[in-house]
Amino acid sequence: MPADRLPVLPTGLGTSALSLRTAAPVPLREEGDGHESGPARPSPHVSLAPLPYRERPWGDGSYPPLLCPETVRVDDGLGAEVDRRLLAWAERVGLHEGRLEEFGRTGFGRLAMLTHPDTDDPDLLLVAAQMNAAWWAADDYYADESDLGATPTELPPRLALVMSAMDPPPPAGDYTRQLEETITADPVLVALRSATSHLSRHALPSQVMRACGVTFQMYVSWCAYAAWRYLKTPPPVWRYLAARQHDSFYTSMTLIDVAGGYHLPADLFHDRRFHTALMQAGTASVLVNDLHSVAREAADELPDSNVILLIAAEEGCSVEEATERAVHLHNDFVRGFEAGRQALAGVPSPELKRFLRGAQAWMAGCLEWHGSSARYQS
Repeated sequence: MPADRLPVLPTGLGTSALSLRTAAPVPLREEGDGHESGPARPSPHVSLAPLPYRERPWGDGSYPPLLCPETVRVDDGLGAEVDRRLLAWAERVGLHEGRLEEFGRTGFGRLAMLTHPDTDDPDLLLVAAQMNAAWWAADDYYADESDLGATPTELPPRLALVMSAMDPPPPAGDYTRQLEETITADPVLVALRSATSHLSRHALPSQVMRACGVTFQMYVSWCAYAAWRYLKTPPPVWRYLAARQHDSFYTSMTLIDVAGGYHLPADLFHDRRFHTALMQAGTASVLVNDLHSVAREAADELPDSNVILLIAAEEGCSVEEATERAVHLHNDFVRGFEAGRQALAGVPSPELKRFLRGAQAWMAGCLEWHGSSARYQS
């Protein structure tokens, strides 16, 4: 059934908020997952109007600007509160032991504040901050950073355990005990399970499983990167982009309605037109990450795939020229998202319009964050 014929009345803004309050909790729930009790803060006024775009400078300003929506909110106090809760949670689960100060400067709480302006509730924003911090930790310790123990040959079996940490398999007697011992001995796995637990406090079961599903989808691309690194055979740009579009900030964007306290129904979320538009937004944002991390990744003993480095090698051009081409590619993805958003304008769903505006806000906040996070300023 096409999206513009789907019934939307049972999932209106009022009824979806009610369902979030009354839905029975999913079984995955544990103490110490970062949740702090207390009344939820009132949400700011939410507009369904799309955000305006402009060409925004980035980096040192020497490259062409990035086409991006306007940033909706910069509330440093709120971002600091989310970061405080996030740091306490990371210490409790053992994530980044010995590196907590560096982790704190990264500012995943600020990222959540910038990219999810639909809510002022730090507990909701903490959901996004925890999930992103845990995803990034898996990327660092398992996939990218050789000095942190990332090894291409170990990546696939590690990722298989991530799936069991986030989505526990049925009991299998003593084998389950062995699995549990392995998970609890790995802070990355503990963090992913704990973040998923906190997610389940605020999300419907379908939203929790959506987050799990797109995470596991992302990990298929990670295995491709590991093979390229191990074999020392950089992929052609087209193959990298084919993998990167399924390993992008699309994964982070799946939390937009959870953080906003509403629910985009599955048949709308998975509609091909919406799916394509959201993947374009996610890919544009992850190219922002490639642009800001090219020097860091080039310096690794086993360089990770990065679109700028791959373009430079494939085209025989300088990194500066490759950077300009990557900027144009980013801007084309943003234009593609906007064309998709306009094509969906006639669908009678306020949740859909709100989510698409949320994707715009995510792109804007992502660019803002990369320009200020200590992780990308060295």
